[in-house]
Amino acid sequence: MELTLLGTGGPAGLPLPDCPCARCAAATGSEARAATAVLVDSTLLLDLTPGPAFAAARAGRSLSGVRQVLLTHPHDGPALEVPAGLPAPVRLPDRQELALISGHRVRALALDSPGTGYLVTGPDGERLLYLPPGAAPAGAGGGAGHGGPCDTVLMDVAGRPDALAGLREAGLVGAGTDVVAVHLGHAVPPGAELRRRLAAAGARAVPDGTTLTVGAYHGGADGPEVPRRTLVLGGARSGKSVEAERRLAAFPGVVYVATSGTRDGDPEWAARVAEHRERRPASWRTEETCDLVPLLEREGPPLLIDCLALWLTHTMDAVEAWDDTRWVRGGAAELTARVDTLLEAVRRTPRLLVAVSNEVGSGVVPATSAGRRFRDELGRLNARFGEECEHVLLTVAGVALPLR
Repeated sequence: MELTLLGTGGPAGLPLPDCPCARCAAATGSEARAATAVLVDSTLLLDLTPGPAFAAARAGRSLSGVRQVLLTHPHDGPALEVPAGLPAPVRLPDRQELALISGHRVRALALDSPGTGYLVTGPDGERLLYLPPGAAPAGAGGGAGHGGPCDTVLMDVAGRPDALAGLREAGLVGAGTDVVAVHLGHAVPPGAELRRRLAAAGARAVPDGTTLTVGAYHGGADGPEVPRRTLVLGGARSGKSVEAERRLAAFPGVVYVATSGTRDGDPEWAARVAEHRERRPASWRTEETCDLVPLLEREGPPLLIDCLALWLTHTMDAVEAWDDTRWVRGGAAELTARVDTLLEAVRRTPRLLVAVSNEVGSGVVPATSAGRRFRDELGRLNARFGEECEHVLLTVAGVALPLR
């Protein structure tokens, strides 16, 4: 199957008329996007974008061969512009199948929000999954069946990363699936930042007018490769934990490793912990532990470790590193050995890993030898941990800056 994306934007497109926001200001050239609509093999049109005939012409296509137009948006979705000569747009009822004379088969999927998704199977068996904005299949695939991973998925990755996690869990997205983000609107950052976020989720974005061949994508050099190990650094309230959580939001069953533990009788700390918990997807599991090596050594779902600074505090407590005499007489060597063991586990871990740590050393020099010791050891730990990671990011004022 050959897909031509006549538009890749949200229902209102980008930029919005008379909108002065930074996102609209950056939406020029290939970053400008019409409402998402997809032409399949020049015979099936999924959704309508404003000026569809002109959009098709700009992409070197014609709508003259279209025999079926299917809608996905809710009934109160954007206004439709139906060019003369196109069949009247229709919406298939949930789980109903439609066979086209061209050899394409279309199955309507039940969603967890208003609207309709479609699973399109081409004459040669290639499979395309197309979802409207803000939607995910209801239940285990919304009635998509058990045909294995789709070849191409077009969906609202930026707005519903949890939907992508659900598709992975249901087996509809695999390592070779080409996941293309569409319905891109005001909620997504422009340019390189959008590409970086999508790549971390195993997805990509393409400009309006792009033509894709379903089944031709094989991952790796042809598209985004999810880094297996990532370190996210940042100062207090810099957005480092949010960035780490965002990087795994599109994966199912994440294990969130909280190294902070609990502090009885401290309501302010309890409020911080509750804030973190409320941000996480319900499907994530939390483990409160500083015993990281066994988790890293086992096969399993992705790990998010938050954070290394608290792990180091716990470990320095264990080796009595705060006492100057104990530090000189064996505490330093014991801490080094424990850090070495942790880094060896990071190097060999079979799991997808994102770790968070505090960036230190840019401000006031601690007044005590113990404080300076912690600062120095955390700086060394961050540097050595970063050496084991494919990606290292520094968050400043909520912006993630790639260092590697």
